[in-house]
Amino acid sequence: MSNIGIDQVLAQIRSLSAQAGATPAATAVNASANAVQGPGFAEMFKQGIDSVNRSQQSASAMSDAWERGVSGVDLAKVMIESQKAAVSFRALTEVRNRLVSVYQDIMNMSI
Repeated sequence: MSNIGIDQVLAQIRSLSAQAGATPAATAVNASANAVQGPGFAEMFKQGIDSVNRSQQSASAMSDAWERGVSGVDLAKVMIESQKAAVSFRALTEVRNRLVSVYQDIMNMSI
């Protein structure tokens, strides 16, 4: 979940804005161009959420293994995985906050 995701969201918003004021022929051209771009925003966001979830589950499993005394799991690895999970969750939260902010800005626009 980086600036690439945010840039793609902004590009979709601009595309929708252009379509709202465009002619029907131009709208058809834009729709076919959007279909070629790749996975949609919802799919990318879901992949990001799934990635954060996997990171948190991995950190939790490693922490549980360390608590049980499983050999080969040391405290340093557990702490690193926990920090990775925390950082990825904070990043996801920031993306969500930006999306909410953008949504509110769009809703407050005058037509």
